[in-house]
Amino acid sequence: MGAAGRPQRRIHSSYLRFHHGQSGTDATGASGPELDRRPPPSSVNRSFRPSTQAPRDTRPLHCRMHAAGAASVAVIIVNHDGGRHLPRCLGCLAEQSLLPDRIVVVDNASRDGSFGAARRAAAADGRLADRVLFHEVGRNIGFAAANNLAVGMCDEEFVALVNPDAFPAPGWLAALVAAARRHPEAASFGSRQWLDGRPGVLDGVGDVYHVSGLSWRDGHGCPPTADDAEDREIFSACAAAALYRRAAFLEAGGFDEDFFCYFEDVDLGFRLRLAGHAARYVADAAVFHAGGTASAGKSADFAVYHGHRNLVWCFVKNTPSPLLPILLIPHLSQTIIVGGFFLARRQFCSIVKAKWDALLGLRQCWLKRRSIQSNRKASTTAIWRSLDKSLRRRRS
Repeated sequence: MGAAGRPQRRIHSSYLRFHHGQSGTDATGASGPELDRRPPPSSVNRSFRPSTQAPRDTRPLHCRMHAAGAASVAVIIVNHDGGRHLPRCLGCLAEQSLLPDRIVVVDNASRDGSFGAARRAAAADGRLADRVLFHEVGRNIGFAAANNLAVGMCDEEFVALVNPDAFPAPGWLAALVAAARRHPEAASFGSRQWLDGRPGVLDGVGDVYHVSGLSWRDGHGCPPTADDAEDREIFSACAAAALYRRAAFLEAGGFDEDFFCYFEDVDLGFRLRLAGHAARYVADAAVFHAGGTASAGKSADFAVYHGHRNLVWCFVKNTPSPLLPILLIPHLSQTIIVGGFFLARRQFCSIVKAKWDALLGLRQCWLKRRSIQSNRKASTTAIWRSLDKSLRRRRS
């Protein structure tokens, strides 16, 4: 039986034969599944889909609907060469005090055997065998598109996203769902992320969005403060371990697949906020995040490119018109400062390429902006208040 007393559902074989068609495409929270040797990203995806268009609903006709009013939650894992982390992540989900009704594992063309190992581990665990749906995409379509695909395969009220290198504590999912019940005004809920293997050190307690367009995980690498022990509103939830109301996720258009990976969760959080939804940090939703996979070499260049290209698109798409000309000055200023920083780190080519390709994509980005801003419900004042305006961020 599931946590809410419903019988477990066997996954129909037609799910496993599902084939995903052509797709386009944690910066914060992204790790593990997003890193890949993607085809050269210099060309911008020209097939415009407004970001307010909901991801395609891929559920089969026989999919069961839940009883009205009954809480239901699915957990989604996007895997790309997750190694030993993926089976461990599934094991943590099996230990949840509130077991998810469904777990969807989407594999982005892993080559390390992690997907097969996870299937064998789930089949051998009676708590998981009838709950986990495994789907192989066949190529790396990116963190954003793979999550959109998985959300379309669910019908639960809530969808929780967790990276394969994030390991939830037993009360993680129950704490997130309880917070969602307490705060109907919020559409997304972030976890208290700890750095795995570093006791007492935070990985982050929600995403901060600065007036310059930069974003970061609040408290990353720092010991917790008294404030971190209390729930509070945040700008957006880090998608390495977050809960979303599925209806709000779809209404906002899901993740922007042109982002591929990095900054996609901040962009979605901004759009949810523009639509009138809040985001909450849940202190009791503890998760241990390995992360750190994008720290060196080509992986670091990959992260720099996608993170700093996508932050431009996020800023242009989502900043309300009254604020855009005002915030353009700090945005350009941080671009110059960041360029100097990466020059010193010998990654200047990556940052220049990121900004150049961001400019090439501005026309398409502006079309998305028109749709987003025309549907904005939050006031300019409310958005202004949600932005970080400090000159210094919290550091270890």
